[in-house]
Amino acid sequence: MNIYGDRGNIISLAQRARWRGIEVDLVPVGLGDLLDPEACDILFFGGGQDKEQLLVAPDFRTVQADKVHRYVESGGVLLSICGGYQLLGKYFRTHTGQMLEGISLFDAWTVAGNRRCIGNVIVETHFSGQPRTLVGFENHSGKTYLGPGCRPMGRSLVGFGNNGEDRMEGAIHRNAYGCYLHGSLLPKNPWFTDHLLSAALRRRYGDDVTLEPLDDGLESRAHEAVEARVRKLGKIKTGVK
Repeated sequence: MNIYGDRGNIISLAQRARWRGIEVDLVPVGLGDLLDPEACDILFFGGGQDKEQLLVAPDFRTVQADKVHRYVESGGVLLSICGGYQLLGKYFRTHTGQMLEGISLFDAWTVAGNRRCIGNVIVETHFSGQPRTLVGFENHSGKTYLGPGCRPMGRSLVGFGNNGEDRMEGAIHRNAYGCYLHGSLLPKNPWFTDHLLSAALRRRYGDDVTLEPLDDGLESRAHEAVEARVRKLGKIKTGVK
């Protein structure tokens, strides 16, 4: 699935690898295709509306689920956005009450909400070993709740987060990440792109792998522009538990 510019995340991953001389093969996985986890270094599952999720959910659950679980449990890197994030949980209950069973990679579940959660997002994170922020754009009505089996990616300083209630955004299980931040996520957060690339390379080639630094001036200015615009509007939330 690919909506709201989610392909921008794929482009960012591939380009930051190529700038370092790392060859990249992009392999699309469609309905009925057999995923080969051993041939993959990063899996990406983009967003989609309810109708797209209805189309892909049965195939994803019956054809791909076991392979995705084995891949992630062996340290494989995965990024999922919005609808893809929801289908990696236990289930998604749609506006019509239909239950879409997920693959339970994340200890999470989603129910359709009554309002649209849309706008710029700033998320405070610590999973990289130091405090950082992620900026992006959310557009969803699903409300996702986390169980004890996974932890959030961070705390929403701006934006609705997973459900508009607990201020948490996203989910992490091992090297698998899910969130509601769409296609500007990786282009505007180069540190997170490199975090994913580094984890993938270490899994394949060992812990001694390090990424050559890049000039992130343009990407950093894009990141800072979002934060500055939101701060000017006075929308930063602090002290939220």
